[in-house]
Amino acid sequence: MTDFFRRKAYDKLAEWKRVSDGRTALLIEGARRIGKSTVAERFAQENYTDYLLIDFSLEGTDVRDNFSNIDNLDAFFRNLFLLKGKSLPIGDSVIIFDEVQLYPPARQAIKALVKDGRYHYIETGSLISIHKNVKDILIPSEEERIKMYPMDFEEFLWAMDDKVSIPAIWDAFESRKPLPDAIHRRIMRDFRTYMAVGGMPQAVELLVQGDNFTGIDRIKRTILDLYEEDLGKHDEDTKERVAELFKSIPSQLSHHNSHFQFATVSKAARARSLARSMAFLRESMMVNMCCNVTAPEVALGLYENRDDLKVYLCDTGLLITQVMRGDPQAGDELYRALVTDRLGINEGMLVENAVAQALAANGHRLYFHRFTYCPTEATKENTYEVDFLIVRGKRICPIEVKSSGYKSHKSFDYFIEKYDTKINERFIVYTKNLAREGNLTYLPLYMTMCL
Repeated sequence: MTDFFRRKAYDKLAEWKRVSDGRTALLIEGARRIGKSTVAERFAQENYTDYLLIDFSLEGTDVRDNFSNIDNLDAFFRNLFLLKGKSLPIGDSVIIFDEVQLYPPARQAIKALVKDGRYHYIETGSLISIHKNVKDILIPSEEERIKMYPMDFEEFLWAMDDKVSIPAIWDAFESRKPLPDAIHRRIMRDFRTYMAVGGMPQAVELLVQGDNFTGIDRIKRTILDLYEEDLGKHDEDTKERVAELFKSIPSQLSHHNSHFQFATVSKAARARSLARSMAFLRESMMVNMCCNVTAPEVALGLYENRDDLKVYLCDTGLLITQVMRGDPQAGDELYRALVTDRLGINEGMLVENAVAQALAANGHRLYFHRFTYCPTEATKENTYEVDFLIVRGKRICPIEVKSSGYKSHKSFDYFIEKYDTKINERFIVYTKNLAREGNLTYLPLYMTMCL
């Protein structure tokens, strides 16, 4: 098993075990290779007398066929333990259904298994809620779900055995006071390293072991190949274009305002077909989607327009590798240029992707807002845009992202003038140290985790 890094999902598992006490199963949803199986197995090792792992990507037909005995649980468990070569003590054991989306009848069996009460159950799944994976089964109401993402910056620092930076970041954020410049520069460099490596545990593990960026990039290319293979199989089955949409993300983010343009993927494809593909991509958790809202109200979801969106990769480290895949020579020099802030490519899309990733990991659904406004000094309306909108303290909180220390905020000013009564604090996320201007706070990139 991969070396275990502390993950926030572990705490959610502990809370589930304490509150549920076997009355529900827990499903961990997320993209592949983000550490779902690792955290589930480690939690089982450390919190139960014993556990049994059933990995449906590896199990043969004997284990699968045994689920036909679910109406006779004594026979089901007897056969299961014989097939797996071990039994479990009743009362303080857990069974893990790993990659449960590969065998939906096991997920449907959760209802009977939970009601039986002999064991606890944890499921892990990728692409789990797609229609084709559940169309023939009854989704159990006894199933709780949590979403798991690639490692965030806090988890990355834990993996680097840094236990002092996070408290300092939170203290600075809560007091709205900048960190000493030397500390800010060091944490900013760590954040750039995090952006370059990303939050895939395999990549972080290589960094911790002292591997070079070339080796780290090779692992990330392998993960991207795996993602594209999964999406390609889906497209073969459904005649959709999910793989094309996924591969187009870097070029889409490089467009003006990063808006996703379906026509660049296929001018001939019907909008309905591409919409289905986009829905699949969204459910896969390989991406984070950000929808335009027609009105900046607290209930943002009521105003989202899914035809007007931006699509970010779930992990900025993977995005960097995807951008550079056309250059087989990309390696240590390119990564060092990113870490030292001397990168020659469009860094704006990388920074914006990192902010989107941090907000999603914190549980925010991603929204932006495009609006028209006629400033007093102008003669006609113009169109402006705020990069992200979240809700804090039951009020709208707008966020603008800058890939440098540049402090311009014309769109912010016009947004405030138009919607002033609805606004909480507003933030510009950029590369410099924390600063304040009235209710406008300039946040260094690494403090996005605090929002």
